Amino acid sequence: MKILLADDHPLFLDGLQNLLATRGYEIVATARNGREALAKVQEFRPDILLMDIFMPECNGLEATRLIKALIPECKIIMLTFAEDDVSLFEAIKSGASGYLLKSLHATELFNLLAGLERGEAVFSPGLADRILKEFAQNSKNGRTGSGNNLETVGGLTDRQAEVLRLVAQGKLYKEVAADLGLSERTIKYHMGRILDILHVESKAQAISYAAGKGFFDS
Repeated sequence: MKILLADDHPLFLDGLQNLLATRGYEIVATARNGREALAKVQEFRPDILLMDIFMPECNGLEATRLIKALIPECKIIMLTFAEDDVSLFEAIKSGASGYLLKSLHATELFNLLAGLERGEAVFSPGLADRILKEFAQNSKNGRTGSGNNLETVGGLTDRQAEVLRLVAQGKLYKEVAADLGLSERTIKYHMGRILDILHVESKAQAISYAAGKGFFDS
């Protein structure tokens, strides 16, 4: 798995690069701002871009939108000190596949990156819950659609809706599989179909979209 790092703090950037390299990750390049990140993603085509939000010239959110427009297959993970909800929600809307806080322990980071390789959502603890609560609140306030009709989330089948609901609770694929009496491979297949049907690129975006439509309202 090829990784590109983007951060404007040289000491942090060097430390993260060395840390990941010791665990066998291939760091193809580093960048100090969003524009440089865009250029290097085009040049090196990494599988993952770990990027801070607040950088000079072009911030991480703007860079995310530009990169996803040109190279949608690149998975962008925000790795930042910014814990505010505005940055979190804007990152997901911009196309980020995950959002990690720099306060993570190294073991947590490695576990989350391993989960990303398995197709799991990548969020620091508690952040996924904040996304769901925000969209649920928006639904109650009338800023989004409402109701539990499957047609409001793109015409998912009953089984796909079950899978999405359990994944939105933060469960791993193997836990969802156990709950539904299916194989983990089948759950992964269903999630792939859900992403295709909803025209999104990550579980986080699927959950956000469905929550915004009122799918998780009680």
